[in-house]
Amino acid sequence: MIKLPIISKGIDGGMDFQRSTKRINPIPLIAVILIIFILFVILFLRFFQLTVVKGAYYKNLSEKNRIREVIVEAERGTIVDRKGFVLAKNSPANINQDVSRLESHRIYSEPEVFAHLIGYRLLASKEDLISDNCLVKLKSGDKTGKKAVEKLFECDLRGNQGRKLSEVDATGKLLRTISILEPVQGKKIQLAIDGELQKEAYDVIKDKKAVVVSLRPRTGEILVLTSSPSYNTQYFEDGSRELSAYFSDDNKPMLDRATEGLYAPGSVFKMVVATASLEEKQITKETQIKDTGKIQAGSQTFNNWYYLQYGRMDEDVDVIKALQRSNDVFFYVVGEKLGPQLIKDWAEKFGYHQKTGIGIDEFEGTIPFPFWKEDVIRDKWYTGDTYNMSIGQGYILTTPLQVARATMPFANGGYMCKPLLLKIGSDVSSEYRIYAKPDCKKMPITNENLQTIREGMISACKTGGTGWPFFNFGVHTATPSGTIKVQGSPTLSVASNSASLSPIQVGCKTGTAESKPGKQPHAWFTVFAPADNPEIVLTVFVEEGGQGSDVASPIAKNILQRYFERKE
Repeated sequence: MIKLPIISKGIDGGMDFQRSTKRINPIPLIAVILIIFILFVILFLRFFQLTVVKGAYYKNLSEKNRIREVIVEAERGTIVDRKGFVLAKNSPANINQDVSRLESHRIYSEPEVFAHLIGYRLLASKEDLISDNCLVKLKSGDKTGKKAVEKLFECDLRGNQGRKLSEVDATGKLLRTISILEPVQGKKIQLAIDGELQKEAYDVIKDKKAVVVSLRPRTGEILVLTSSPSYNTQYFEDGSRELSAYFSDDNKPMLDRATEGLYAPGSVFKMVVATASLEEKQITKETQIKDTGKIQAGSQTFNNWYYLQYGRMDEDVDVIKALQRSNDVFFYVVGEKLGPQLIKDWAEKFGYHQKTGIGIDEFEGTIPFPFWKEDVIRDKWYTGDTYNMSIGQGYILTTPLQVARATMPFANGGYMCKPLLLKIGSDVSSEYRIYAKPDCKKMPITNENLQTIREGMISACKTGGTGWPFFNFGVHTATPSGTIKVQGSPTLSVASNSASLSPIQVGCKTGTAESKPGKQPHAWFTVFAPADNPEIVLTVFVEEGGQGSDVASPIAKNILQRYFERKE
């Protein structure tokens, strides 16, 4: 290519061109044109991608910016007592709120009274999300049951979340609600608990470190399961600042003493030793042992409580009188006859050293024997260890719930029943039906021996026994006409006027167990009533409270009076 000539003025005044032989390089021009072309191709392809290839995707993103989806938390299942009174429920989520999550608030009735039984819920942790095995799965931000009934029946209580779709403007301001997918409420859980009786029991013990357990002897249904001191479950739901004080309190309000507290049972364990000695034919009903006030084991002296406190003795003692008077010397002698292995075997038949299977957190306790002591304590077994074991002292540890369970066979004709959290026949998922179905097994105890132990327990709450608050036990049941109705059982007599008591005979056993050095002993009392037709078993425990007959027995009397008076 040749450049065009440069124009110049000619001689005659016209235009002239100057020719040049210099050639023009076309590469830069071609490069510019090519770059412009490529840019147009890229822009076209990008436009095509945005409008055709990904048009639906970006349209969906735009819709999402305009449409907000909000989780509507389901109402957690209601928890009620055996009569249908509400113990825990949820308020429905307020769908009119403009928030990122519509929460349903948990409300606990009498939160301290039922705290250890009902439990509480908290935000689900990463571990909760991973280990969740419910059909409706946990999601981040959900709350889940962390203790007791709230934890045990989580899958039934949880419910299914709903959704709320709303339209918002570019700033996120709510314009309108488009649709709502209603949440599905969780299942109702009906406990075997008698809510009113539990409240009355807690009112009696709330200023003490104590436990009250009550069972239906023929079914194992739990009527009362309360522990003091307690905590406020509502604080966990509301995120209260008061929570931190619970974990630093020396009185341990978070501890469920009914199922997680381990204590020496003291003389309430003598029912086991008495039964074992009769069944193993070490004694008969007529066997008598001389009360010498004390007994020697090497250099150690083991006293009878009556001799130690009053310097007196019970003379000749058979098994019925031994239970009536809680005579230690009698049980030292028969315990030595049995030996630690048989005592252990029979203790386990009565459910000691075994979890009850109630479903909530519990400890199994300890029943010692020679090999255990050598392995754990690094010491050999002495005769004194057998003496201590025979009266429920030494290394024996148990829970109040286990003591109540071990009392049941003497009230129901020799059956060991599993404690039930749910009212029999409750409508729950199949995996939970074991907590609402009676599970009672006959124990290897003859009717004659069973009746002998019952006689001893009935005598313990009559004049001359250790359960002195029950010597004249009865309830006022006056009718408007001034007469007295028979209370609950055909065995109860009718008082002659409205000023009298309708007497109720009971079977009982007191217990006083050594605690820490320098502290008061633990107080125990376990009882069934009415004696001829038992419908309730009640066990009271007061930690470092003193004598069982002086401290635990009056509490039991107070609760049973309310129970029978309310029946009328």
